[in-house]
Amino acid sequence: MIYLRLFYEFFKTGLFAVGGGLATLPFLYDMADRTGWFTAGQLADMLAVSESTPGPIGINMATYVGFTIRGIPGALTATLGIVTPSVIIILIVAAFLKSFRDNRFVNAAFYGLRPASTAMVASAGISVIVLALLQTELFRATGLVTDLLNWKAIALAAVLLVLTRWVKPTKGLHPILFILSSAVIGVIFQF
Repeated sequence: MIYLRLFYEFFKTGLFAVGGGLATLPFLYDMADRTGWFTAGQLADMLAVSESTPGPIGINMATYVGFTIRGIPGALTATLGIVTPSVIIILIVAAFLKSFRDNRFVNAAFYGLRPASTAMVASAGISVIVLALLQTELFRATGLVTDLLNWKAIALAAVLLVLTRWVKPTKGLHPILFILSSAVIGVIFQF
């Protein structure tokens, strides 16, 4: 039964998360609240791993959640759940491509999806900032304002900003080098 639930939850996510991998974050927050499969802290770890590994973020996160819950069969089930809606839609569009190409209703639907997609990605971006730079759970537990900010993460973000924007020798380096360096630093300093 858990496999059916995994497939269903990620099928819904894949069906409605328009705008790319980060658009899945609001659905994952909701899933965490409803199912209890993972916490916000674990979601932050999932996001870090998914951002650091090759492949689409949404699919990587589905695979991670499925693996966390039920191992390899769970990972396959969640991954299949999130990609199935896209495959179905692509097959339908391919079958009717000629009539879809100049259909004003289809063009209007995609035009209408733009603001919703933008809002979902913006919401996900804000969520990532909150997860990465703030320690809300620790702040709730202690009530100390000094516990709200994750100083190590803020320092790393500031260093990355300076290295990628204003230091000429590192400004042109490939982003994967910064991602790998950040992953190593995160593992070494445990954040």
